[in-house]
Amino acid sequence: MGTVRKTRLTRIAVALGAAAVLVACSPGGGGAAPELTATSSPVPSAAPTPTPAPTHVPSPSPDPPTDEARAAELVAGMSTIERAGVVVMGHAPGTDPAALVGLLESGPQGLILMGDNVAADPDAQRLMSDEVASSITPAPLIAIDEEGGDVTRLPWDDLPSARDLKGADPSAVTAAFDARADLLGAAGITVNFGIVADVPPDDSSFIFSRAYGTDPEVVAHAVRAAVDGEGDRVLSTLKHFPGHGAASGDSHSSIPTTDETYVEWLGSDAVPFAAGIDAGAELVMMGHLRFTGVDELPASLSPEWYRILRDDLGFEGVAVTDDLGMLTSSGEGAYADPVANAASALGAGADLVLTVVGASAEEHASIVDGIAAATERGEIPADRLVEAAERVMTLRLAADPGE
Repeated sequence: MGTVRKTRLTRIAVALGAAAVLVACSPGGGGAAPELTATSSPVPSAAPTPTPAPTHVPSPSPDPPTDEARAAELVAGMSTIERAGVVVMGHAPGTDPAALVGLLESGPQGLILMGDNVAADPDAQRLMSDEVASSITPAPLIAIDEEGGDVTRLPWDDLPSARDLKGADPSAVTAAFDARADLLGAAGITVNFGIVADVPPDDSSFIFSRAYGTDPEVVAHAVRAAVDGEGDRVLSTLKHFPGHGAASGDSHSSIPTTDETYVEWLGSDAVPFAAGIDAGAELVMMGHLRFTGVDELPASLSPEWYRILRDDLGFEGVAVTDDLGMLTSSGEGAYADPVANAASALGAGADLVLTVVGASAEEHASIVDGIAAATERGEIPADRLVEAAERVMTLRLAADPGE
């Protein structure tokens, strides 16, 4: 499976190779001139050499359109409700492919697999994924949280996790994620929400067992190694931006809060995310984390944190929210409405909204409808929805095994 980072390099290589062939085949463009030695006979100059007839050199074929260009064309032809479906990733229980395809038919165009979606063995998992992938064109993103260790969905994944790899040489992290990407690719899964870039302060932190250490530079080396390991077989995701380590508490049931300032963040929690982005990670997951020194809103709903991600860290890929069901479970009344949360996240800068906890088929459809309605009312700028849909569609085109 090609990814955005690999696809671009491949196309450049193909284009360069084609150019080299054209030069080699054109008159005077290929071989070196014969060497004139001391025993060579001089070339007579009495009669001019006839000028050969011009040889027609065909013009090089135009490069195929990029995934970005194709995505823009596809999104341009969509209705608002269709664009809204592109930017929603949902979950349906069970291993019956018909139920998972039914989720996609209800509106959301992406699927996250949880533990209840895992089949008996890798072959059965692949058959299920292939049936889902073939249900729409281009194939939907099929995602999973496969960190290893504490967060393992595939029971046949016994590879080292962050718990085992703390302080290890980055080559060991690369090897673990290289093998993990093989497992995911064999299962037909195209996105891994699996690279924890958080920097916990110590072992009392909720995220400690899933993180690669307590030093930003050590974690940064591990994160870069994990992205390198996943390579071109699965789309890599960094989480939980801007950093679960700084904000203490469990975001599954609260909104962890810190007063860490932006300057402090740059020298600590930002470091592993910057390393993973530089390594080519295609997605960054936005945490339901409140950094009061930057914004009172949770990062997943904060325009300022999306701006920092884009402008200050230079991220150009897909920003996906952590599960919006976690936000509604926080107990804060301002975030009790999942449809409003989804619209707020899109408006703030998210490209893909993820909804799992407590989400029914009806709620998934309501979220898609709500995003479309908010766009029609102008609460989400139309070009913001287009931008988000184009980014997600670009990943779908890059990850689609049929492309």
